[in-house]
Amino acid sequence: MKLTVIIPTLNEAANIGRAVAGVDGAEVIVADGGSTDSTREVALGLGATVMETKRGRGAQMDEAAKGATGEVLLFLHADTILPGGWQEEIERALDDPGTVAGAFGLEIGSDHPWFRVVEAVVRLRYRLFGLVYGDQAIFARKDAFHKAGGFRKLPLMEDVDCVKRLRGLGRVRLLKGSVVTSPRRWVAGGMVRNTLKNGVVLALYLAGVSPERLHEIYYGR
Repeated sequence: MKLTVIIPTLNEAANIGRAVAGVDGAEVIVADGGSTDSTREVALGLGATVMETKRGRGAQMDEAAKGATGEVLLFLHADTILPGGWQEEIERALDDPGTVAGAFGLEIGSDHPWFRVVEAVVRLRYRLFGLVYGDQAIFARKDAFHKAGGFRKLPLMEDVDCVKRLRGLGRVRLLKGSVVTSPRRWVAGGMVRNTLKNGVVLALYLAGVSPERLHEIYYGR
């Protein structure tokens, strides 16, 4: 089973090296949205294929998916590292023909106790609602991903939106292994404030607010 790992980037020179090195053996496509640092050079030096795309994570990943040669696509954030044995875990999950997609558990790379709360919320969110986010390294069979419409180039909530459509095609599994992601966005936005903000955005999305409007709310006009 051939896998392609797709990493959307924008000025991720400080992180992209660890992300690519952690892939170990699969095709890697870095979809760069116009970095002005050395992101592209670092990725190329590690053997990744680098594409220049329009800015916007959903659009970047959709564009890269068109050129992927793998039967399975995995979408990885540039500040996130895959667990050991990740390929074998995915292959075992997809041995079940009814499984079309999945994601890993989430571990945040900090000893602060608040992040253990966030990790517990992530587990509970999956058990109650079947929701997984992009920072959990979502993977999908390529044919199912395209049949579901991909990320639809959405500016925000592209991960939740895509997973919801994939669930209409089959099972979406949470694997035992966990990716390790950077705590930087919680630290930058305030740990409690950022967690609450994410919850509000999800609630608004589920209430029918458009991803475009949510992007304005989340990032400001």
